[in-house]
Amino acid sequence: MTTDVVIVGQGYVGLPLAQEAAKAGLSVVGFDITQSLVDALNSGVSHVDDLSDADIAEMLATGYRASTDETVIAGAKTVVICVPTPLSDEGGPDLRAVEGATATIGRNLQPGMTVILESTTYPGTTDEVVRPILEELSGLTAGKDFHLAFSPERIDPGNEKFGAKNTPKVVGGYTPECGNAAAAFYESFVDTVVRAKGTREAETAKLLENTYRHINIALVNEMAGFCHELGIDLWDVIEAAKTKPFGFQAFYPGPGVGGHCIPIDPNYLSHNVRSRLGYPFRFVELAQEINTRMPAYVVSRAQDALNEDGKALKGATVLLLGVTYKPNIADQRESPAVPLAQALAAKGATVQFHDPKVEQWKALGDDATKVTDALEGVKKADLTILVQNHREYDAQALSEAAVRFLDTRGVTTDSETSQRL
Repeated sequence: MTTDVVIVGQGYVGLPLAQEAAKAGLSVVGFDITQSLVDALNSGVSHVDDLSDADIAEMLATGYRASTDETVIAGAKTVVICVPTPLSDEGGPDLRAVEGATATIGRNLQPGMTVILESTTYPGTTDEVVRPILEELSGLTAGKDFHLAFSPERIDPGNEKFGAKNTPKVVGGYTPECGNAAAAFYESFVDTVVRAKGTREAETAKLLENTYRHINIALVNEMAGFCHELGIDLWDVIEAAKTKPFGFQAFYPGPGVGGHCIPIDPNYLSHNVRSRLGYPFRFVELAQEINTRMPAYVVSRAQDALNEDGKALKGATVLLLGVTYKPNIADQRESPAVPLAQALAAKGATVQFHDPKVEQWKALGDDATKVTDALEGVKKADLTILVQNHREYDAQALSEAAVRFLDTRGVTTDSETSQRL
């Protein structure tokens, strides 16, 4: 049986892509190596924030199914790779999942197929890693027997305005004909397709997008420190600056950067520059240094806040509100709350947490106590730190009820007992 698309990897990227393709009437199979995840999807249970169980049920009703059987790939017109690429110990991308997925496809690759890599990686991966594996295992030639392309994922978990359908899709082919085939696939369910010159340009576009954010977040994070020392309200500064209708985009300080993109993707480019060209990508490395030290800066501010009450951080009870990497989702990947909690505990603080999205949090093993009522928790803690401002929080009311309150998101009003970062 012919399938329009098999999407390899049914996580935060692959599952929303499968949803939009299924909505457009394409026949879709989601391939994943985790049997429990596949079983859950086939029974109508979602595991990602942006899709509900009802969404999965709707997909199943259109014919979507999930599978761990790699032979489903052999009947696909298009195969899309959406697997994770975390950082390796050397600072570059860990491509084991990509290589494994590619090998699986290579064993089942048929003439005329289109293979698209969406996983974020360094420039050259599609041509230098994916293509040789596919060609060796299949005996076919890219650009002649099958199409090969790269299209960077742009999934933003929790974004209620932009999703897989209405976010422009960049596509770069191994050859122009490969690009045509990949573009035609996405045009069947994505509003706007943007053609890049080739796979390397498409790969680098994704890294530029996230490096831009990484560097600008680092800029305001560094400003947070000296503005505080100079008695300047950085939050007011940003509000004033963003009234300029051209040439400025607002970025905001915080306790660190998290998620699957900002703290990771720019390092792929930095690692690639160092390994291939022999010199550093200094902007990225400096930004990484600044953003990585933000949890320590928050701890320093926590110590200063407690000093106002004549208390030491050692022995104090510190409550963290919101421990996910961004507001209104349950995703904890690379959350800055983890190094923040670890640094507080290392200085002797008793760390508690509250998060309406998180049942269990293992940042400190079993040592972090979950507070079930945020309002009661802030009344009892020596210091409360707002790490993520979930919509369930009335941050101003919590700050007014707290013994001491440190707001790392700039959503409350400064007072004698409450400060913004």
